[in-house]
Amino acid sequence: MAKELWRPPADVLERSRIGAFLGWLRAERDLDLGGDYQALWRWSVDFPAEFWQAVWDHFGVVAHEPPTTALADPRMPGAEWFPGARLNYAENVLRMPGIADDEPVVLARSQTRGPVTLTAAELREQVRRARAGLRRLGVGPGDRVAAYAPNIPETFVLMLATASLGAIFSSCAPEFGTRSVVDRWQQIEPKVLVAVDGYRYGDKPVDRRAEVAAIVEALPSVETLVTIPYLHDGATGWAELTAATDEPLAFEPVPFGHPLYVLYSSGTTGLPKPIVHGHGGILLEHLKMLALHHDLGPGDRFFWFTTTGWMMWNYLVSGPAVGAAIVLVDGNPAHPDLGWLWRVAEETRMSYFGTSAPFLLSCRKAGVVPKELADLSALRGVASTGAPLPPEGFEWVYEAVSEHVLLASASGGTDVCTAFVGGVPLLPVRAGEIACRALGARVEAFAADGTPVVGELGELVITAPMPSMPVGFWGDADGSRYAEAYFSTYPGIWRHGDWITVDEAGACVITGRSDATLNRGGVRLGTSEFYSVVEGLDDVTDSVVVHLEDPEGGAGELLLFVVLRPGVTLDDALRATIARELRTALSPRHVPDQVFQVEAVPRTLSGKKLEVPVKRILTGTPVDQAAAKGALANPESLRYFEAVRAAR
Repeated sequence: MAKELWRPPADVLERSRIGAFLGWLRAERDLDLGGDYQALWRWSVDFPAEFWQAVWDHFGVVAHEPPTTALADPRMPGAEWFPGARLNYAENVLRMPGIADDEPVVLARSQTRGPVTLTAAELREQVRRARAGLRRLGVGPGDRVAAYAPNIPETFVLMLATASLGAIFSSCAPEFGTRSVVDRWQQIEPKVLVAVDGYRYGDKPVDRRAEVAAIVEALPSVETLVTIPYLHDGATGWAELTAATDEPLAFEPVPFGHPLYVLYSSGTTGLPKPIVHGHGGILLEHLKMLALHHDLGPGDRFFWFTTTGWMMWNYLVSGPAVGAAIVLVDGNPAHPDLGWLWRVAEETRMSYFGTSAPFLLSCRKAGVVPKELADLSALRGVASTGAPLPPEGFEWVYEAVSEHVLLASASGGTDVCTAFVGGVPLLPVRAGEIACRALGARVEAFAADGTPVVGELGELVITAPMPSMPVGFWGDADGSRYAEAYFSTYPGIWRHGDWITVDEAGACVITGRSDATLNRGGVRLGTSEFYSVVEGLDDVTDSVVVHLEDPEGGAGELLLFVVLRPGVTLDDALRATIARELRTALSPRHVPDQVFQVEAVPRTLSGKKLEVPVKRILTGTPVDQAAAKGALANPESLRYFEAVRAAR
């Protein structure tokens, strides 16, 4: 049993939103599950129609037409949720339950301009004006509106205004290069493009006017460019779009599965997949996760460090739907130092701090002690995603941040725009473990033969539909690309692409991508535990490991690439230290055959390591074919692996 770090308080059922939900089920559905999370989860996946109807009713979803049923067809792909319902995501977010008109609902911090705060009334007014502005530009249901903009209030306002019209939103962060943006938006052909003229990353100004011009040139569908003057003065496009008007705020009633926004896969091996999400599925999923799992509601201030190019932005900005204010941050999280975000937490009285596992581990490695840098007394929750959080990351949070917070390590994806495994107030937190499978998410581990396993490493699958599974892929009229992406391995069952172990109690450990498996002597090794040991060494700042199979059936080769701290060079002594630590902490199978020093590990724009393209390069695939460079934060890092391949 992993080390317990936090335990629910005795009165958790009285104090938490999931406790209130259990009480509501007892009163309204005559369903008494006590405080047993596993019993609640089992009911939610055994009776999905009843569970999701309960979520709809408990949170009082605003609909213009009620559904005829909750789940008309449970097949995957193609499940039919809430037929007949007509609703609008933006209307449900802007309801902002429990937030008074004069209370803050958006608190924005930036390294490009001063703080911005919007009250509930101001947010509704901004959306009303932006909606009218989009209508003047001819935007209506089904049209696409694109934002080349950072995590700032204008982007949120634009998304809600677009959704209110039944139009379809799509965003790219302004650090994306021209090719990355065009690869995404040429697929959906936006009618209107809203873009910043630049931004600051730390103290470095980044002008984006040339990139915006190139994007517009490459997208003949764009009829109007609206510029937000973020780095430079002078542009008036945003002011004109949101000019004073008498037009009332209204919401186009749309079917449950009507497209809300398009998100994209990382696109590291070809064009990014344009993943279409619907109004109703996203609304229900986010109501469930934000209220029942994160325990967010009126009085809370919810933060996740993200850009508009990562699905966590879409997740964050649903916060007002459960009555939580949101904290938007744009800039370099390590500028002027790794304490910046923790000081923002104090300044905004943040109650929930969401981030990535690499950020928490960077703070730990740098010796940052947030509770000594900032007053974090308002903080009730910390969450980590983007990569597995190792046990030492859990322990650091409770030692250096707060012993009182509920820490949730979560995993999900752009594909479902949520986490399907994470934390919950009813369960203890144990080092290195994800506490539970999320309500309504029938997550299982499959053995190689497609049978479920418990307590063993297996392929992460979802064996029942979730409302936030994609409506489909844009342009995929017959659904073949969508089916191929998720349902080709196990027909009728969603294969996600991760290795997971689920124990008898439902706790989970994810050990990396299943397509990046280290398979030595028939034993599958996850990459996350490997990185936990290697990057725990003082001299190692980053690493990537790949296994090259032997076509003759032998053991193959395990190759480790390390990024070292400045001034350190890889020598035999450090190689021996790495080998010893891996052998001691994990097993002799984890000791690499060769260790190489590199300047950088290739990562996506959202920070994920790219083991598979590295493996492709090392096995002879040309660099330009191994990965789409526009999807990488540091495409120049690939050249080193090409040199290693040539030298072998």
